[in-house]
Formats: sequence, C-alpha cells, structure tokens
Amino acid sequence: MQELTETQIRTSFVNATKGESKRLVLPKDLTSRPWADLDFLGWRDPAAPQRAYLVVPDGGSATGVALRLADSSAGRRRRNMCAVCLTTHPGDGVALMTARRAGRSGQLGNSVGTYLCSDLACSLYLRGLRSAGPGARMQESLSLEDQVDRLLARLHAFLGSVAREA
Repeated sequence: MQELTETQIRTSFVNATKGESKRLVLPKDLTSRPWADLDFLGWRDPAAPQRAYLVVPDGGSATGVALRLADSSAGRRRRNMCAVCLTTHPGDGVALMTARRAGRSGQLGNSVGTYLCSDLACSLYLRGLRSAGPGARMQESLSLEDQVDRLLARLHAFLGSVAREA
C-alpha cells in the first residue's frame, strides 16, 4: 500500500461529516507504519477505545469508514474469526465493528457491521508478521497474493454496503 497523507485520510471518509473527519485522532505512528506490508490502514482511537477507523486504497484514491466496536462482554472464552483475514483469536481479539451508513440512511440510524481483528492488523496476520497464537491461521493453498485479493474483496464489499443507500 502507498503511504497516505493526513489530507488523503481525512477526506476519504464516506460515513463521517467534514467536521467529524477533521476532529478524528490519527495514529501518532502514521509515518512509521509498515506501509509495504499493509493492504489497508486501520487504527483504534486511543482516546475513545470504542472508535476505530479503516481506510482502504481504491484505484489511486482511498475510501474510509468510521467504526464503532460493539460491547464484547459476551463470548470471551471462545475463539472468534475475523471475517476479512480469517484469523482466529481468543477472547476479545475479534470484535463486531459497525459503521453508520453513508447519506440519509446513516442519518436515520442505519448501520452495517462485520467481525474484524480488534487491533485491525489483518495484513500483518496474513503475512505472518504478527501472531494470534498457535492455530490462529489456517493452512491455505492460496498464494499470499490470492489471500490479499480475498481480503481486499471482503473489505470492498463491506465498504460498498456502508456507502450504499439502504
């Protein structure tokens, strides 16, 4: 992934107002992120841990969504799987993240959600650069390139459901 600027990130959000985009807290380590190993930029807001953000490259531009983490008090003992990178995590390593839909639909309170790695490090799990423990990644016959394509297809499908009017 190409490194994104603060302006590119802030203007990418489809489900946030200009004011919300301007006020969101960007990661402090933005310039030192391992951009070559990332397929998307994802981070949690350190000041508001129930908020998260995804910015996905999209043919020379980027599409961003603001997310909210659902309360994860139930199911902490079992393993859950990220719907994007297919990594399993124990406890709260996977969270249901919801995004307010764009436009009028979102203003009416409509949202969509998916299960994602809580730390939004899917790209690193996929490449084996971060581990969620033994057995967290299935052995696959797909090449890394095909796994990345699948990850991006799932992210684009989620972003499409956020941007689409219900």
